[in-house]
This record gives sequence, structure tokens and C-alpha cells, in this order.
Amino acid sequence: MNKKKSIDEFVSKKKLAIVGVSRNKKKFGNYICKELSKKGYQIFPVHPSLEKVDGVECYESFEKLPEDVDSLILNIPPYKAKEAVKEVAQQGIKRVWLQQGSSSDEVLKACTDNGIEYVDNECIIMYAEPVESFHKIHRFIWKLIGKYPK
Repeated sequence: MNKKKSIDEFVSKKKLAIVGVSRNKKKFGNYICKELSKKGYQIFPVHPSLEKVDGVECYESFEKLPEDVDSLILNIPPYKAKEAVKEVAQQGIKRVWLQQGSSSDEVLKACTDNGIEYVDNECIIMYAEPVESFHKIHRFIWKLIGKYPK
């Protein structure tokens, strides 16, 4: 499947788990959670020791996620992402979005070996409609210079 098709399929899912939220409200994982919630997504943050992030219930493990959540955003370092991919494969997660900085050859291999479709080195906020603020400008520039997936 080409990258644009994978992106379109991923953002069409309205129930998304996310790993990478934090007690620090300034972390990008929290921003993703908040922005996608505003765009109508149902977000399921996974964090072993947080009960809530911005009023949204956190799940302490992948096993605790509702069964119908089959897509995951990873906003964590590659050494953690590789292990997360292996864990979520056992839970039926079929799609993983590797936010910029979460990907490596080992992580991509773990996705492939476990039959997980992935999007890597992209920012989900640039694709989840409606795209606003500087992400809209960023998307316009990428289209202009030919970096936007086709």
C-alpha cells in the first residue's frame, strides 16, 4: 500500500490509542491527544501510571484497551516503540502511526514482522482534518515542494 493510502486509511479511523502522553502538559503527545479530540477522534491514551490526561481516561496497558481500537499512535523513542509494536500486535492492533522521532529500521521491521501497517516520519496533525494553524502552512509548503505523499 502506498504511503498516502496508508495515511488516509489511518486518519479515517475515529478510535485511536496513543502512547506518549505525559504529566507534562507541554509534551507533544499531550498536544496530539488534545488536538485529535477536538477533531472528533475518540482517544485512548496508554500510560502505566496516569489515570487521566486532559480529562481523558488513560489505560495502564494495551490489554486494557477496548477491543474495537485497532490503530495506535506512537510518540515515543524508537527503543520503546519497538517493544510497543511487539506488544500491540498481540492485542489486535493493525495500524501504527510512528510520529516523527519514533521510527527506526528496527521498529519498521517489527511492524512488518508482525503484520502491522504503519505510517512513519509524518505528523498526524498535518493529515487529520480539519488541518489548522501552522500545520496547514506546513502541509501547503510540503505540497509546494513535492514532499507531501501522493
